[in-house]
Amino acid sequence: MTTAKAATARSAHPTAARDAGEQRFVKSAMARDLLSREDEADLARRWKDDRDEKALHELTEAHMRLVIAVAAKFKRYGLPFSDLIQEGNIGLMKAADRFDPERDVRFSTYVTWWIRSCIQDYVLRNWSIVRTGTTSAQKSLFFNLRRIRANIGDLDGSSITPDNRQKIAKDLRVRERDVENMALRLSASDRSLNAPVGDAEDSQWQDFLVDDTAAPETEVMNRTDSERRSAWLGLALDGLNSREQFIIRERRLREDGSTLASLGDSLGISKERVRQIENAALAKLRDHLTANVGDPHEAGLLPDA
Repeated sequence: MTTAKAATARSAHPTAARDAGEQRFVKSAMARDLLSREDEADLARRWKDDRDEKALHELTEAHMRLVIAVAAKFKRYGLPFSDLIQEGNIGLMKAADRFDPERDVRFSTYVTWWIRSCIQDYVLRNWSIVRTGTTSAQKSLFFNLRRIRANIGDLDGSSITPDNRQKIAKDLRVRERDVENMALRLSASDRSLNAPVGDAEDSQWQDFLVDDTAAPETEVMNRTDSERRSAWLGLALDGLNSREQFIIRERRLREDGSTLASLGDSLGISKERVRQIENAALAKLRDHLTANVGDPHEAGLLPDA
């Protein structure tokens, strides 16, 4: 095939060309060498202390395989894989900028959380025209509903039985109404908000949208409460060492908390030791919040042990 014909063929099949480009990128990223803990810390330190661009490039390039691995788990939501990778890259860069190489945590462990967080936020913003999840509970419902329904044998894409709805609501600690609404959203494709409803030419889907945004004064109060509670917990966390902070954040402050076993593997200790550290850290947090706030749960972010 001549060069001109090849170019014509590529322009006639842009999707195929894009897919081929993605495959080459993935293959290249997966072929890069892994870094040792010492190399991670050295590169992170050079970036943090000296703003060494070469060190940043080496650090991020070596962890592109993590971006790809996490992004692949979100392909089922129908969003372009390249967009998922781009959002994962944003998480990778945020992690590189915030990582403290002096703490007893590997960069590869730290960066995975940031990559997942950025991709999840992107999915929630773009999967549907109408925002699917706004609260922590709704986000958890969005990302776990398909899996739970499959586990209980409820594979109907448009309806859900009362018994199963009740079970899912209990498992995810949300209202049954939230489960029903999310099931309908996940089973329906996006509609144009200007499309007519049925045969009624004068009625559009946008006419039936409800603005459930809080009033400005309520929004300000909620934001102030949230900021105050976050400040309380932040001060309490400062009283923990780096390993205790990491375990509390991973176990208690993430939407899908890590297991004792997975944290033990990451930190090179037993899961029982992780449990002991977690319990000791929670006791410190409760003591601090009790002394400075009165009720440790007033902060709104500290669950029961």
